[in-house]
Amino acid sequence: MEYFLQQLINGVTLGSIYGLIAIGYTMVYGIIGMINFAHGDIFMIGSFTALILIVLLGVTAAMPVAMLVMALVLVLVLAMAFTAVWGWAVERVAYRPLRGSFRLAPLITAIGASIALQNFVQISQGARNKPLQPLISGNFKLTDGGPDGSALIVQLSYVQITIIVVTLLLMAGFTLLINRTSLGRAQRACEQDRKMAALLGVNVDRTISLTFVMGAALAAVAGVMFLLYYGVIDFYIGFLAGVKAFTAAVLGGIGSLPGAMLGGLLIGLIETFWSGYFSVEYKDVAAFSILAIVLIFMPEGLLGKPEVEKV
Repeated sequence: MEYFLQQLINGVTLGSIYGLIAIGYTMVYGIIGMINFAHGDIFMIGSFTALILIVLLGVTAAMPVAMLVMALVLVLVLAMAFTAVWGWAVERVAYRPLRGSFRLAPLITAIGASIALQNFVQISQGARNKPLQPLISGNFKLTDGGPDGSALIVQLSYVQITIIVVTLLLMAGFTLLINRTSLGRAQRACEQDRKMAALLGVNVDRTISLTFVMGAALAAVAGVMFLLYYGVIDFYIGFLAGVKAFTAAVLGGIGSLPGAMLGGLLIGLIETFWSGYFSVEYKDVAAFSILAIVLIFMPEGLLGKPEVEKV
């Protein structure tokens, strides 16, 4: 039971990171009906930006707690701002000029942007892994291991708590933004019918650009959390995490924000439990197999809505 609880905590933590990335995929698809395949590399840019800022600012675990928290918040905000610029640039260069073209053209340019970002980071930062000493240490012990010490000690680390809490706060904030603000109403209007939204006074170009910016900012948060959690990054993490997050978005229902987070949690749990109870080499096979099974019986995903063709 203790092993199950520990894997559950690990799976929720990993799933929270996937969910944050998946939201960017599902937001873009919900408005323009296209997949931003450069989004995973935007996540990677966020991780590298955070690492560079941590080194430049001299952030270490030896700092006082209050100063460490302030430094990490500053790193997070700057990484979100810098990565948001990259998200805007991808939309401006790879999507807007081809928005009226055939559907395959923006997909090809997005893949090109992904390769360009990967190679840019590889050349500028090197191909080797970039390690980071743990900045947030300590944990809560949920079980004590029993009187004879034979049982597993279930731990919830401070880093895991940080990731889960940040994810919950961002989900709550984005839900309020989508449902209660003028930008959210504009995004929902563009999702239903871009042409009609433009006729009613919605600035479609601005709304789409801000959607890319918001998705990139969320990817930056996921990148910072990934760096703090695993402590090592490389230029290729964007591809792997991007594929997993895209799978999560499809599993939960592409176009649905709650579905993206649910899909991320499920992918994280599937990977973690499969690695813990079976073979770690086949965890990706298990995740994609579950995706295929779900889509056979629910083609729109778990929380997705059937696409209605407008006549």
